[in-house]
Amino acid sequence: MAKYEDLKGKRVIVTGGASGIGFATAKRFAQEGAKVVIFDVNKIALKEVLLSNPELIGGEEVDVSNEESVRNGFLGSDELIGGIDVLVSNAGISIRNLFKDTTYEQWKRVLDINLGGMYLCAKEALKRMADQKSGVILFTASTNGMEGHPFYADYNASKAGVILLGRTLALEYAPYIRVNSVCPGYVLTPMQRAEYTEEMLQKVNEGIPMKRHAKPEEVAGLYVFLASDEAQYITGQHIPLDGGETA
Repeated sequence: MAKYEDLKGKRVIVTGGASGIGFATAKRFAQEGAKVVIFDVNKIALKEVLLSNPELIGGEEVDVSNEESVRNGFLGSDELIGGIDVLVSNAGISIRNLFKDTTYEQWKRVLDINLGGMYLCAKEALKRMADQKSGVILFTASTNGMEGHPFYADYNASKAGVILLGRTLALEYAPYIRVNSVCPGYVLTPMQRAEYTEEMLQKVNEGIPMKRHAKPEEVAGLYVFLASDEAQYITGQHIPLDGGETA
């Protein structure tokens, strides 16, 4: 059931939309009546998601770290939904390594996708939003961008950059365009399961006041709220969703 009537008919792009937080967010916007296009670099996952979720308008195979790929993705989306009102720039990766074992190749890959991808997607979205003098940009940052965590120097640095990119864009594009970052803590996504054993997941849960990981759908709920008119005075913020962990 739709909760935010003003999102009906809104043109929404979600990057990293074929799995995890991105997929849950795309589905939730579609439930609100939005016209949703997803970007994902995984061609097979993208095809499967679109086949099994006809409520999504379409998708584009996009590598967010590649300028031409991002430009072509937005052009394809223009044809599908005629522009953009909301960008959920969510695509990202993490690779678990101590700093001493992190190669420069790994460092560049993580920064190019997690921060460079935000830059490239925001750039294309803002071209369109500036002309219409309206729009919302939402970045997936992380509580890792707010505090240090061993094994994730590159990821932490990228997410801290996302937060400050969002705050800067919010100042440059006010009052017509709002920009915020969502900072999830531990979320039970395929990416998380790939890096953590069941024992590691349980140990993490013990350190979270709510004693569990977030569900992707809970993050999606925050995204639709921030995109809605109920949040029209919220901009330039980074909002943790972490079960109390950073408290």
